Amino acid sequence: MNLMRSLNRALSATTGLQVRRAAAVAPPGPKKAAAKPGKRPTPVYRCPAPVDLATDRLLREPVFIMSPVRSGSTLLRMLLNAHSRFHSPHELHIRRLEVDFGSRLSQRAMSALDLERGDLEHLLWDRVMHRELVRSGKDFIVEKTPSNAFVYRRIRDCWPDARFVFLLRHPVSIARSWHEGDPGKRTFDEAAADALRYMRAVDNARKGITGGHTLRYEDITAGPEKEMRRLCAFLDVDFEPSMLDYGRKDDTQVVKGLGDWRDKIRTGRVQSGRALPAEDEIPEILRPMCEAWGYTS
Repeated sequence: MNLMRSLNRALSATTGLQVRRAAAVAPPGPKKAAAKPGKRPTPVYRCPAPVDLATDRLLREPVFIMSPVRSGSTLLRMLLNAHSRFHSPHELHIRRLEVDFGSRLSQRAMSALDLERGDLEHLLWDRVMHRELVRSGKDFIVEKTPSNAFVYRRIRDCWPDARFVFLLRHPVSIARSWHEGDPGKRTFDEAAADALRYMRAVDNARKGITGGHTLRYEDITAGPEKEMRRLCAFLDVDFEPSMLDYGRKDDTQVVKGLGDWRDKIRTGRVQSGRALPAEDEIPEILRPMCEAWGYTS
């Protein structure tokens, strides 16, 4: 040790450096696998009791259209939006609005208020939709994002007084339209498999929610007034003939391809555009859903 001190004094005087014993190095442990990106787990939330709705929710009786992609939900949205009491904006994708805690203190503070992350997200969803409804000056909001079907339980739990409309279409027609919308992105088989995810989600929602109303795209195009009268009766509002004359100028500019639907709806000349697929045109992957939805003989 004396030799070390003498050596360090000499080194410090000449170079400004000193010698130190090296710290022990722990042997390398096994490398941790990088966390795989995945779906965020469903957050904890509570279902507001009827007595709590006055303070927990601003919306009253919101309407949710549960439908697969390419099933005619835009047409239905515009028909409902033409009613004096319903506001149906573009798809809001509220399920993608998430809340997080910036610190443990904020989490504890919210927990003391009986608000977990899921509860805060529900408050955000409700506030965003209520803001849109108030700006419209109407009574009820209609939301039609197809992916809502994947989280139908949360939507049902978030708004216990919500009303649900299920819009169906022939599964093969859905797959064809999904493919033709971007043929360079997906083949027909890929489109069928992808669209089937939405169909199954809607089917699960139909089974999991009681008291909903089911519509078929083919029935709307064949008899729009009859179907809108049925829908209005379910939603407990009077049918308005203006629903069949929907589509202000700014609406048809935003939604391409719907410019002539208004005249066809009003005159009763609107059709689905093509015949229903024949039995031998149904691929095996879609056959169970066609049978479940009554599209097979």
